[in-house]
Amino acid sequence: MEPRSSSFWGPVTSTHEWCEPNYVYSSYIAEFFNTISMIPGILLALIGLVNSLRQHVEKRFSVLYISNMILAVGSMLYHATLQQLQQQGDETPMVWEMLLYIYILYSPDWHYQSTMPTFLFLYGAVFAVAHSQLRFDIGFKVHYVLLCLLCIPRMYKYYILTEDISAKRAAKFYVVTLLLGTVCWLADRQLCKDISRWSFNPQGHALWHILMGSTHISPIRS
Repeated sequence: MEPRSSSFWGPVTSTHEWCEPNYVYSSYIAEFFNTISMIPGILLALIGLVNSLRQHVEKRFSVLYISNMILAVGSMLYHATLQQLQQQGDETPMVWEMLLYIYILYSPDWHYQSTMPTFLFLYGAVFAVAHSQLRFDIGFKVHYVLLCLLCIPRMYKYYILTEDISAKRAAKFYVVTLLLGTVCWLADRQLCKDISRWSFNPQGHALWHILMGSTHISPIRS
């Protein structure tokens, strides 16, 4: 939304703004609540990383926690500045993280162990270069959703096969938070004109950040 005060970062150059008045609380932070709402996710991912290192779990899970933190920091910079460069610093790690999820989910049954990480690495590198030059918009969203959909069959398989009650509980918690977060995301995006007339802004996008960041709680508990 349009800024209400002076901006340290200059005019908005990102392709998206969210349903929050810009630079209300600080001239250094465009979307204040969307920025600080990433902090819980970073802290939970850090706790998850420490626990995974202590428990000596497979390195791919530690890398995933690091990826979560990198993505969160990139998102903070994007919402704080609303600049095109920082927006890509948010969106490109989103794709990289989904590629990492695909590797984690599918690699145990992959017969050619070196081919999958090599392909996914090259895929991520090509996307980063292409996105920096072409600045995908709708194409990025469709691409990201397709990557998410690729994860669902294998996640469902693991859910059916596992007998670990805590793992099933974590999966259910993730689905619930994902659905609630999606509702918040869509409401913030599609109903902003109505919300902007309310006396209270529910900060749907910030709630999306918090709900998705809270999914780190389940692995930590288990």
